[in-house]
Amino acid sequence: MGRVAFVFSGQGDQFPGMGKDLYENYPTAKKVFDLCDSLREGTSTQCFEGTAEELKETANTQPCLFAMELAAAEVLKEKGYTPEAAAGFSLGEVTAAAFAGLFDHSTGFSLVCRRGQLMQAEAEKYDTAMAAVVKLDNETVESLCSQFEDLYPVNFNCPGQVTVSGLSSVMPAFSAKVKEAGGRALPLKVKGAFHSPFMVPASENFAADLAKASMKTPDISLYSDVTAEIYDQDPAVLLAKQIASPVHWEQLIRNMIASGIDTFIEIGPGKTLCNMIKKIDPAVTVMPYTACLED
Repeated sequence: MGRVAFVFSGQGDQFPGMGKDLYENYPTAKKVFDLCDSLREGTSTQCFEGTAEELKETANTQPCLFAMELAAAEVLKEKGYTPEAAAGFSLGEVTAAAFAGLFDHSTGFSLVCRRGQLMQAEAEKYDTAMAAVVKLDNETVESLCSQFEDLYPVNFNCPGQVTVSGLSSVMPAFSAKVKEAGGRALPLKVKGAFHSPFMVPASENFAADLAKASMKTPDISLYSDVTAEIYDQDPAVLLAKQIASPVHWEQLIRNMIASGIDTFIEIGPGKTLCNMIKKIDPAVTVMPYTACLED
């Protein structure tokens, strides 16, 4: 195996029962889930027995995904996987930061619970949605978004895929424009216009929580969704800003590859990031964490 990075997924891939196999088969994973349960009662039960609709609620999705992903990462670490770098897509960046040692696991979980609550509170103020636009380049998607009020290109995922956030009322007309241009707009399993101006109040409130958190220099290279670079400024500022700023995932991955990373292990319940990274650079090795458990 070459130079490895762990990449932690965001909302959308969650499913009922996620992490249960980790909990039942690896004491290290059980320790993580138990810690999360001690700080937020019922987190494990929600992961293992919650309905899809329950897990779709942002205030539930974020702590559950954090618990499942951190548990998986710690199991891989115990098995001898030693990443040189870490990054996370949206919510996943908080988990990546906890794994990398920016803050301890308890602090990371408490922060992600607060983050989920703040983002859900803002999402409930408006009828908003997100959609992944495929088969169009970034410039075309940006141009189409500019034709609508309260619609924003927010996640630059990989070649031919950009996520947009905005009012639900404009999505049908926007989707029609996308189709006319030769693309498709695919609704995402989230409730809210994340990484857009709709999330500015959540970003500002989260900044206050982050300012109180104890942080230290990460043990490995940690990349920011906001800058697509290794953290080079106040991490509290970057993590707060991220909530209402675009995720520059494609550029982040290209920067990782340029630094020498050639193997990406997705830490999460699905393979969304694996698929994105393969589209960014087919030459690199990508795999879900479950493939590592089979060794």
